Amino acid sequence: MQTTRYRTAWCGLLSVALCWAAGGSAAEWSFRQEPGKSLTLKRAETTVWQFHYGADVPKPFFDPVALPDGRNLTWNRPPDHPWHHGLWFAWKFLDKVNYWEPEGNADQPPGRTEWSDVDVSAHEDGSARIAMKLTYRPAGERPVLTENRVVEIAAPDRTGQYHFDWTSTFTAGAKDVELSRTPLEGEPGGVGWGGYAGLSLRLARALTDRAADTTEGPVEFDQQSRYRGKAPAMDYHGLIDGKPVGVAVCDHPDNLNHPSPWYAIRDEPMSYFSPAVLCYGPYTLKAAKSLTLRYRIIVHPGRWDAKRLRQQYDRFVGAATEAVGSRQ
Repeated sequence: MQTTRYRTAWCGLLSVALCWAAGGSAAEWSFRQEPGKSLTLKRAETTVWQFHYGADVPKPFFDPVALPDGRNLTWNRPPDHPWHHGLWFAWKFLDKVNYWEPEGNADQPPGRTEWSDVDVSAHEDGSARIAMKLTYRPAGERPVLTENRVVEIAAPDRTGQYHFDWTSTFTAGAKDVELSRTPLEGEPGGVGWGGYAGLSLRLARALTDRAADTTEGPVEFDQQSRYRGKAPAMDYHGLIDGKPVGVAVCDHPDNLNHPSPWYAIRDEPMSYFSPAVLCYGPYTLKAAKSLTLRYRIIVHPGRWDAKRLRQQYDRFVGAATEAVGSRQ
């Protein structure tokens, strides 16, 4: 990848006392930044989340993504899939070129994901905003797709819960571009593990007693430890250090193929899930046209059932509608 230019909105080290713990005790939070490389939210010496965007990483990503008590929910570069990066976004195929993982002995995918104009800001209430521009191109060729990405991160509340509001607007270049994925079983060249592309979470090895729920009810994994289905939101949860924890993803009703197709894995050692927007078929974005995807990723203690997940989904949709209205 190449990093061409950064714009960083920053005021030095921020530290603010917030009431977080259930007992109401004050906890000191701080944002730490390595300019051009990372932004980190800390609680004392514990990293709550860290965003990586330096020239030495193949794609921008968040890892760790933890609760404020230090229990980390994500896994960057696991040995079985070193191109997995905690919480990240990657297309699989654009015009049949692979942007997901390296092929053969290469150290980068044939399709290159590049970024610039990174604008990182941290706020006194403990929230943050990250904006950036990305391009997607085959190696040595012109971009076929561009992206404007904004991720707004809420401060953890008194229970430790917080969320990422992720908005990506993709615009095709001078020609149509086909967004696609590894085909599914029953399709030509299809495999049981096909269908993935887009926003993804690779969850921590330490996560045990794993289960998942959508807004429609509990998830039933198949004999291959996989799940596919459609729903507005999914929560993947389990135990870390014997305590329940989970992460939910909400799919905005204006997104392509809403309610989202989900792809989830509960295997050993893989805990993975994704609102796999292209799961059931490719999509052609016409020349110069745009596609916007919006998600809310919620990190939380406890396990959420369908009712709790639906409540959180409704909050997300209401907040997103209010935000759009305020901009008009």
